[in-house]
Amino acid sequence: MASHRRLKICCSITALLFVILSVVVLILYFTILKPKQPEAIAYPVQLTKIELIPFPQLKLNITLLLTVQINNRNYGSFEYKATTAHVNYRGRLLLRLRSQAVRFRSRKHNVSSFVEIMGDKLAFSPQFWMDLGVGSFNFTSLTTLKGRVKVFKILKMSATARSICDVTLSVRSNSVNSTCYSKFKL
Repeated sequence: MASHRRLKICCSITALLFVILSVVVLILYFTILKPKQPEAIAYPVQLTKIELIPFPQLKLNITLLLTVQINNRNYGSFEYKATTAHVNYRGRLLLRLRSQAVRFRSRKHNVSSFVEIMGDKLAFSPQFWMDLGVGSFNFTSLTTLKGRVKVFKILKMSATARSICDVTLSVRSNSVNSTCYSKFKL
């Protein structure tokens, strides 16, 4: 009789601890561990170099510095493998920029890369001379990062971060204006 009572007490305490532990895990998931959208802040593109050589062979080399700040508000990390960014001019692929694999831990992380645009490819575009006369060029860049989100090395999910930027390069004023849109999908 006493052992039956002890068994009931032990099972009740175990069930109560299981319920309390389940409630604590649910509260932690919905308050702290729930995946949040990271903030991607694309800083204005900086023009670092323009080199125009009209003679004996036309050369136009433009070097830009692209910087993106990722504010990972999650308690996990985002890890992606090597990726490729594409830059288009008037619908034509102008360059591909390859990046190394990166792991974003929680909190803020800056990613910077230099892009060198070879103007020789630009010169063959029919609109190039019109844009050169106006003094500005319009580019579109597209970057897609596919990777995994890890929380405490236990919870692992696939994720995709995508960024599209419209860039206007003014040759006369030696400046760049850019507008970027970012999206993160779990």
